[in-house]
Amino acid sequence: MSASQPANRREVITTRDIRNRKGGTPIVCLTAYTAPMARLLDPHVDLILVGDSLGNVVYGMETTLGVTLDMMIAHGAGVMRKARRACVVVDLPFGSYQESPQQAFRNAARVMTETGCRAVKLEGGSEMAETISFLTARGIPVLAHVGLTPQAVNAMGGFRTQGRSGPDAERILRDASAVAEAGAFAVVVEGVVEHLAREITSRIEVPTIGIGASAACDGQILVSEDLLGLYGEHLPKFVKRYANLGEEIDRAVANFADDVRARRFPDEAHVFKAVGGGR
Repeated sequence: MSASQPANRREVITTRDIRNRKGGTPIVCLTAYTAPMARLLDPHVDLILVGDSLGNVVYGMETTLGVTLDMMIAHGAGVMRKARRACVVVDLPFGSYQESPQQAFRNAARVMTETGCRAVKLEGGSEMAETISFLTARGIPVLAHVGLTPQAVNAMGGFRTQGRSGPDAERILRDASAVAEAGAFAVVVEGVVEHLAREITSRIEVPTIGIGASAACDGQILVSEDLLGLYGEHLPKFVKRYANLGEEIDRAVANFADDVRARRFPDEAHVFKAVGGGR
């Protein structure tokens, strides 16, 4: 550490740091869509994902398919304003990268230059290997995503656990291997049976980040609002709720409403008085 460097300065976690965590201390990941949430998460997590799940959580969409590139950039830029340490990754939304590697590069480059994020995430397996290779060869780190891929919800017939049958499991294993070999620095493994997530983790050379997968993955990710009790009444099986802030917000707002209606708020402590007794 140089003499000019503050003693309490925290080094930014890079995609290379995440890649090097394979088989080591588990990687802690959560989603954030706003600057205030990013500020709260940043001291505790290794990776913040600005996920296209913001379509569901922030905008009330049924699926992520209506999320636009402009939405991802706006939210990604907000998160980056308060993320000082964590590696921030921004999702590429549906339709912004599937057409060709060239389309993916244009949009990924725009996301990175306009937000300042460290990497982008895209969904898909073997069919996206060429695109991942194209991006990484041109300086854009990629977090891959296999298994249950929400952008393909219509083709999959809904949000169903993946890898239950032998052929399906083999396909997902091939997908994970393909994206790792193409240059992804880590792979999100979502909604697959536990033994398959374990096998993927043991076979590929980059970290796996599980969601609805296995504790054997090299890291775990959840939607922060699920973890905090701010979104949804019916939690997926793989979510553990660590707080119920929704109930606290409900009580706080109810108390505020009661105080306003009873004219208890604002009281003397919350209004401005003229200096010297004037008006």
